[in-house]
Amino acid sequence: MNGPEIDLEVAPELRLFVAHERRGGRTSVTTDGSSTLGHVVESLGVPLTEAGQLLVDGRPVPVSHIPSAGELVEVRAVERPQRVPGAPLRFLLDVHLGTLARRLRLLGVDAAYESEDIGDPALATLSATEQRVLLSRDRGLLRRREIWAGAYIYSDRPESQLRDVLGRFAPVLAPWTRCTACNGKLADADKSSVSAQLEHGTQQSYDVFAQCTECSRVYWRGAHHSNLEAIVADAVREFGGLGTEAPAAGS
Repeated sequence: MNGPEIDLEVAPELRLFVAHERRGGRTSVTTDGSSTLGHVVESLGVPLTEAGQLLVDGRPVPVSHIPSAGELVEVRAVERPQRVPGAPLRFLLDVHLGTLARRLRLLGVDAAYESEDIGDPALATLSATEQRVLLSRDRGLLRRREIWAGAYIYSDRPESQLRDVLGRFAPVLAPWTRCTACNGKLADADKSSVSAQLEHGTQQSYDVFAQCTECSRVYWRGAHHSNLEAIVADAVREFGGLGTEAPAAGS
């Protein structure tokens, strides 16, 4: 590029996206004189899903701003909690985030998930069609223009991933109300109505059941229920929720 030179500084939270030499603070960037500020920010490695307010010489500007020589550009991180206007808050997770999807569903958060890799174009289109926030660790996917909204998942550990999503978007929690397998809604079920799907030992040991209204999967408080309760209790204690009483869980 041989255009105007600007000074640029990205927020500390975003410095993992830029080259090492730009992580210390303010650096110079030569632009082409015609690209938007949004394009410049992305070209440096920062997905626009992660960029919050853009400031030029201290004043907010849109991503469509064309940088001029000598401007000081500051790229801030998104504010938390981040509000996503225009539709009920719900998510779409890529193929690598299956554990996070199941934990969000455990908490009653609407989290669609594709267990097979359907490809970036299809995921982006699904995000737009269903107006879902696309969650991914793939920066290239998050740069696709057709996605409705998106967010980068910073950690590779499910526990940290869950805390990040809950802290960033503050979704309403309604534990034990969604199927962890398909994301459908759970409803109380009589033992007699689901007995054909239960092994004899389960019929003898448990009396409280729930069933998915979409895939018919049956849930009860099985041997691993205490582990699920711990996940729910930690999330509700830190991020709030509609309730913690479990009608049924496990399967």
